[in-house]
Amino acid sequence: MKREDIRYLKGIGPKRQKLLNRLGIYTVKDLLYYFPSRYEDRRNIRKIKELRENDVALVVAKVLARNLRPLKFRAPFRGGIKNTIFEVAVEDDTGVLMCVWFNQGYLNDYIKVGDDIVIYGKVRRYKKRLQMVSPEFDIIDKNDKSSSGVGKIVSFYRLTEGVTQKMIRGVIKFSLDNFARKIEDPLPYHIRESSNLPNIYYSLRNIHFPDSLDSVAISRRRFIFEELFFSQVLVYLRKAQYRLKRSIPFIDKDGFIPQFKKSLPFLLTSSQEQVIKEIVDDLTKPYPMHRLLQGDVGSGKTVVASFAIALAVINNCQVAFMVPTEVLVHQHVTTLRELFRGFGFRIKSLTSSLTRREKEKVYSDLSNSQIDIVVGTHALIEEEVGFSRLGLVVIDEQHKFGVAQRALLPKKAKDYIPHCLVMSATPIPRSLALSLYGDLDFSVIKELPPGRKQPKTIWVEEDKREWVYNFLREKLNEGRQAYIVYPVIDEANTSDLRSLTEMYEVTEKRLSGFKVGVFHGRMKSGEKKKVICEFRENKINVLISTTVIEVGVNIENATVMVVENPERFGLAQLHQLRGRIRRSVYEPYFILISKPNIGDNARRRLKIITKTTDGFKISEEDLKLRGPGDFFGSLQWGFPQLRIASPMKDLALLREARRVAYDLIKRDPFLREPYNRCIREHIDFWLRRR
Repeated sequence: MKREDIRYLKGIGPKRQKLLNRLGIYTVKDLLYYFPSRYEDRRNIRKIKELRENDVALVVAKVLARNLRPLKFRAPFRGGIKNTIFEVAVEDDTGVLMCVWFNQGYLNDYIKVGDDIVIYGKVRRYKKRLQMVSPEFDIIDKNDKSSSGVGKIVSFYRLTEGVTQKMIRGVIKFSLDNFARKIEDPLPYHIRESSNLPNIYYSLRNIHFPDSLDSVAISRRRFIFEELFFSQVLVYLRKAQYRLKRSIPFIDKDGFIPQFKKSLPFLLTSSQEQVIKEIVDDLTKPYPMHRLLQGDVGSGKTVVASFAIALAVINNCQVAFMVPTEVLVHQHVTTLRELFRGFGFRIKSLTSSLTRREKEKVYSDLSNSQIDIVVGTHALIEEEVGFSRLGLVVIDEQHKFGVAQRALLPKKAKDYIPHCLVMSATPIPRSLALSLYGDLDFSVIKELPPGRKQPKTIWVEEDKREWVYNFLREKLNEGRQAYIVYPVIDEANTSDLRSLTEMYEVTEKRLSGFKVGVFHGRMKSGEKKKVICEFRENKINVLISTTVIEVGVNIENATVMVVENPERFGLAQLHQLRGRIRRSVYEPYFILISKPNIGDNARRRLKIITKTTDGFKISEEDLKLRGPGDFFGSLQWGFPQLRIASPMKDLALLREARRVAYDLIKRDPFLREPYNRCIREHIDFWLRRR
């Protein structure tokens, strides 16, 4: 099927075209692949007199009366929308039911007395009377009663302002009737047969206008598989293409690895030993390593990476180590200089805060082989940066960078592809990680170094603030240090920073006798270095900070962290913050001070963070709460976002899709076989949409 533009569809003019474009719908194929978000079974109509409290029911009735009024104890409403309550009384031949909508005054323009209406929602009791609060509804068209879906299973779609359910159902039905049979099935027959999937026409028809709930389930399963299958095909295509590239194989000259291991002032964990072996084995191959290293906060990923870095340097290659913040740059430079003390490795940093002259000196030294290891931020991918012999790229906190940014650094090498190690302290479950990052080999550090103590996580509300200050004073008197983290969401927002400053002033008074410092992202580089240096030397006892300290600030004596308004943070971010105090031999404490009235989702997050310190379990719960958008966002670069699949919920189908995709690419790595033409064309279609 050609990529028919929706503007040529019957009933779609320029105005509706723009509205549909806002939903990501530009072509007929986009429209047919715009799947319902939910369904209502309107085959079971209930009478009003049969309704009971807590029933979820469908009622067909007539609008008897309506009333739009302001909510009590609120300011007068404007425009008939905000701070309003819209009440509608509906009746059938058995009784009357009240329906109520809050802050949706615009419904006054839609629902009229005398309208026949379909109401669907949960029945509640209010003042001894049954009612529905914010039910779904459809006005029955007197000229087309079938449009209400009574007696059918009805699809509901995500909408934008100006687009109604009736409108989108209408254009999808027209497209199905006129174009669906012209769409070539992107899944070949042999894949549909082996995975027991229906063809494209049956699936499109029944996902939008199903005959039964079973046909919905069958069609959804097909499209979930299709999305996951194509994501896995892309992953394996990348991996196959990567293996065809050439890199410099590294050799462990004169037994350097055992020698370096002996120089370390600590013993490696068995998990670190295993991961180092996997990485060293990769680096000896003639094609580039492309490995993801996962490990919880404080598990020793930098030490593991140092073995790869050392191996590159002794093979006369340069290393580029990219991290997301300047704070982390300085932390890694300090750590690497300590690890490589006595080996003569030349280590420099490159950040945007360097002067022009300082940057040009680094550029010159890199191109003239005067630097072995450069640690930097995004400044490493600037056009002026060039290497004489780049052999290894290390990217820390890889999820903080876009896919395009990560791809730029390896392109700095000449004539060959450098080995690449990406690290993440935001762990995700292994099954999901293998699917999302299947183009990378995968290593996990499963244990923490010995002696590390797990923080005690304490969640209190505002009324316990006095206890928190007393606890802080007690720990400070013992010689420990503390962080207080404030949720500045946007550091360009001056009101947020003003709140941070106010907290600094309050804390100074409450903890008089102790030195309080402040730290945030809008400070100049020199100021940041000075504050962190003074905190490291215990000249600052309490550091009030934004989440800029989430990564890269390791102060072993800082054993208490207080997080203000933790309900404003995600689970992964809270876990990262907690990792800052997990590097000490002293007992660490992670204290959360929330407001008393927080949402259910926030309450669930805080309960999870207090119950476990396992990053993988936290990640799994985080995915359940918010979905895997961030993770699949990187995988889906240049490919449409998932519309119907949810990797956590559809893990069994994800595994099957991965297996089928792996077998396909193993047999036909370039998709040249005639029976795979439809797969190649489907991928080409979406890639052209980038």
